[in-house]
Amino acid sequence: MNVTAEATTTVSHSDVAGNASLILGELAEIAAGVDYGQVAHLAIRIREADRVFLAGAGRSGLVLRMAAMRLMHLGKTVHVAGETTTPAIRAGDLLVVASGSGTTSGVVKAAQTALAAEAQVSAITTNSASPLAGLADSVVVIPAAQKTDHGSDVSRQYSGSLFEQSLFLVTEAVFHTLWEATDEPAEQLWLRHANLE
Repeated sequence: MNVTAEATTTVSHSDVAGNASLILGELAEIAAGVDYGQVAHLAIRIREADRVFLAGAGRSGLVLRMAAMRLMHLGKTVHVAGETTTPAIRAGDLLVVASGSGTTSGVVKAAQTALAAEAQVSAITTNSASPLAGLADSVVVIPAAQKTDHGSDVSRQYSGSLFEQSLFLVTEAVFHTLWEATDEPAEQLWLRHANLE
């Protein structure tokens, strides 16, 4: 039996719809628990920074790459840590870091490097008592389960998915808020979209 035929007999429409509802429900619950004063502070820091750098590992890093694109669309000078063309961070710059646990070694090291260069650091994490949160000038706490908390009653999803989904929601809310504060139409932002694809 091929995989497609097997999947059709073992996965129903209601299974998929039920899991979509589960994910949406968990995301709505976490979103209701976020302190949007913290998120507004992050938006202000991004708006005021000379340049914005973003650093995260794994799926959190992928979400921050999407955020970097949106900030570029707003006309911000944006860099993703680890890219070959990313310059040195310096005073006046902001590093935005994300780690559910707040202990991811590469992300913590990036925050330490930014602080040593007199840049500011904003962290997004589930753990306000983490090393990453302790280094940051400002913190957004997302009250989701950490990826190793497999027995959590916060989420039935696998390994950090709820944090990563919530991270996307928070960064999109920041982008949309900053965009609404400008007079630029979508067509103007689109002119900055990559044309070497």
